[in-house]
Amino acid sequence: MKKAYAPVNQLFPQKRTRLRLFCGVKYFTLKRYLKWMLTAGQFARTFSRTPLPYVCFTHTTPLLRSLKDVDMQLQYNKIANLKLAIKNLNGILIRPGETFSYWKAIGKPTRHKGYLEGMVLFCGTVGQGIGGGLCQLSNLIYWMTLHTGLTVTERYRHSYDVFPDSNRTQPFGSGATCFYNYRDLMIKNETSSTFQLCLRVTDTDLEGQWRSSAKPYCTYEVYEKKHHITHEYWGGYTRNNVLYRKSIRPDGTVILDEFVSGNHAVMMYIPFLEAGEDQQTKEAAADE
Repeated sequence: MKKAYAPVNQLFPQKRTRLRLFCGVKYFTLKRYLKWMLTAGQFARTFSRTPLPYVCFTHTTPLLRSLKDVDMQLQYNKIANLKLAIKNLNGILIRPGETFSYWKAIGKPTRHKGYLEGMVLFCGTVGQGIGGGLCQLSNLIYWMTLHTGLTVTERYRHSYDVFPDSNRTQPFGSGATCFYNYRDLMIKNETSSTFQLCLRVTDTDLEGQWRSSAKPYCTYEVYEKKHHITHEYWGGYTRNNVLYRKSIRPDGTVILDEFVSGNHAVMMYIPFLEAGEDQQTKEAAADE
């Protein structure tokens, strides 16, 4: 079985010089471009505006959230960025054997294309950058994909837990961070059916669907285990859990209960809980 948690030293916040960050970004960006060139024929590139007949999963997330010390204008800009990105994704078909690449489909978000300054998270800090806010879209697609027969072949977890939970409806660690172009979300269709990604932005929400050419064989339930917070030796806190997924037949029979991912992130806030430290310790122990 895969390891559920990373060693503590991998969770320690690393500080790097600007030169190292610059060189690292250039190196991994060029490496990704080369990979795309060598595997160009494997990627999904066909679109259809006619929805496929069967809905596999639908999910909705609110466009605006009240975040402490964050300029709301960045969220309004995020909405504009999402609308631009969705134009390159809505209706895309993933045929059997094809792979969906989030960044290859969207392209590089630039000011010239109309992308605006949105909120970005970098090394646990909140900043702004062109195309900021597109992680909401990758989060949505990843969560929906976990409820289909598609296979996630590349996904990056968030390394920092920046904001306290606010009306959370999904387990911690159920998103997918993105950074052009090497922190990508890649999804392969290893089934015999064609899948279609449908997306839209309403006045209040980001909405998505995975649709299919064939009726889904089963439904899926994603849940977490061993959710706990650890006070690390270097003084900070880390948040950890493990995600699993049940595959369920129409008659309710669970045919598979599989490991999805182990998640761990450095917390950028002090995790005071209403239950108190003693109760928190008991609950963490019970989860083990």
